[in-house]
Amino acid sequence: MRTDTLFYQLFQSFHTLLFELIEQPPSTADGYEFVSAEVKEKAFRFDGIFLPNTLEKPVIFAEVQFQPKDDFYWDLMSEICLYLRQYKPLQNWYAVAIFARRIYDPGESPHFQELFDSNRIVRVYLEDWLDRGTNSLGIAIVQLILVSEAKAPELVRQLAVQVEQETLPLLRDEVVEFIETVLVYKFPQLTRKEIEAMFTLNDLKHTRVYKDAKQEGRRNEAKSLLLRLLTKKLGTLNTRYRIKITRLSLEKMEALSEALLDFTNITDLDRWLEDQKLTR
Repeated sequence: MRTDTLFYQLFQSFHTLLFELIEQPPSTADGYEFVSAEVKEKAFRFDGIFLPNTLEKPVIFAEVQFQPKDDFYWDLMSEICLYLRQYKPLQNWYAVAIFARRIYDPGESPHFQELFDSNRIVRVYLEDWLDRGTNSLGIAIVQLILVSEAKAPELVRQLAVQVEQETLPLLRDEVVEFIETVLVYKFPQLTRKEIEAMFTLNDLKHTRVYKDAKQEGRRNEAKSLLLRLLTKKLGTLNTRYRIKITRLSLEKMEALSEALLDFTNITDLDRWLEDQKLTR
């Protein structure tokens, strides 16, 4: 499983996940931007870096390891030192080393002992989270990555219940995609359709909640694109126009995106909106 890519996407989608794993309050994530940065000299790339927007908070380097690697800490410190030299951040820093299981941790090296003793390097073992109850979708997906094949169906059912209760449509959409991606890696002998059937993902995708999530996601994308096109064609739109466009259905947004090709000025937009009986 390409865990580096998967965890990069998880950290992007679930901004509090890293802080939950190191058992800090989710609010600690406030003021951090998650990025991936490459160190040019050796083409090292971190699994993720959390950059603070204030000098008071430290830069956090995150590295995920799902297999034994004797040189893990040597490589990690090389990446960090090269990054510090290259970018020269003003903030302090610490690193979070995330191991799937304890046996993948090569152990404390005397060369870096002070970093362990001072918690400059914080270690997380994902296996410790396997039997913990959680309301966090991010943690639940991490559990799904690690859980045995026999226990996966029950965990997916629990996740499905959480997904249906999620109030943010785009996040619901992402969670279902994450579940499906993890299961494709976990059960390589099965096709995607077989996985959907076996784990009731097909049912989840056909629930009103999931359909609403997909529809809302498409509508938001269409609205953003439409506003950009209109601004490029007619100039900056005032709030009145933006509100009216936001109220359009997905179908009418698509119709407007075609109609605007013939617009020459803002009057054409007014006329089109009047035809839709949206002008007040």
